[in-house]
Amino acid sequence: MISTTKISKAFQTVVPSEFRKKYDIHPNDIIEWVDSEDGIKINIRKKITDEDIAGSLTGDFSYDSVKLKKMHNKGLEINKKKFRK
Repeated sequence: MISTTKISKAFQTVVPSEFRKKYDIHPNDIIEWVDSEDGIKINIRKKITDEDIAGSLTGDFSYDSVKLKKMHNKGLEINKKKFRK
């Protein structure tokens, strides 16, 4: 599938609807622009809430939700040792 969009004067563009539907892209999802030998590659990262992250963890422990979100937004690996209060 190929689609074209225009870059505005503010360097903004629109994600074509067929891609939004196929890849379930929603507001606040993150687009990563990757420079590769083949050209620009785009990755979509879904917005994840504190509840999504906390619900996937096991065990009885506390965590710093702000630190957890920052780590996720930077694409860092999340494990118990890194985010304890």
